[in-house]
Amino acid sequence: MTHSFSGTRRIGTSLARMRTTGTRAAAGWNARMLAEATDGTRRGTRWGRGALAFVPSALVVGALGTALAHGALAANFSVAGQPFTLTSNGVEGSGFGAIVNTPAVGRPDGTTTTNTAMARVGFASAGLAGLCGIVHQSIAGVPYSLLLTGGQKVTASPPGAFTTDIDASNLYIQATELQSYGPTTLQNAVLGQSADQVTVAGKPLTGALPGGFGLGSAGGEGGSSITLHGLNATAYDAEMAGALVLPDLKIRVVPGTATTC
Repeated sequence: MTHSFSGTRRIGTSLARMRTTGTRAAAGWNARMLAEATDGTRRGTRWGRGALAFVPSALVVGALGTALAHGALAANFSVAGQPFTLTSNGVEGSGFGAIVNTPAVGRPDGTTTTNTAMARVGFASAGLAGLCGIVHQSIAGVPYSLLLTGGQKVTASPPGAFTTDIDASNLYIQATELQSYGPTTLQNAVLGQSADQVTVAGKPLTGALPGGFGLGSAGGEGGSSITLHGLNATAYDAEMAGALVLPDLKIRVVPGTATTC
């Protein structure tokens, strides 16, 4: 009995030492890869190319293959249980609607919670002046950022005037915060409409409850419009249920915690 207990204790000590050594080795590997990526020396595999294989599968980009070859894609961008950032130089949308709901948000332990109030914003059609999506991840304790960009370059300070170059239909954003940095123009909007009465492209917004807050249209289906000069959203989901014409799509990984594309 004494021998068995002693052996178990030695095995436990060895496993703890292995875990500590493995963590240090992973952190050291990342540090060496970062140093090699910035010293200007060309090697067989650059960190930026290899890092894509390590990005967690929580980031979902739907229908990329054939659609990208034709310059259009229907997609859903989401990161399980954590927000990401979407920015644009400007947005022009019609058939606009918005509600407040409490969607299910995943926790790290696999459970979900509905305790976070969010705004669900929808556009029957929309034009974007560039698109920048930023997801923050940590690999072996080292921070990385995945950047998804399309269209014109999105600037930190949005321009006073903008021209859209991305066309989207049935665009929906689920966000805890959504703001613009310039004048916002609403046409034919009804502030305070019951959430279950707000429709976008003929359909109610997901999570709408009778009597809940809604921003709908006074001009009938598709009659409302909105212009946002600059867009910055802290989102949990961005869905393009229709077609998204996204020129010059790029997906890349950079070290650190990026705030702009």
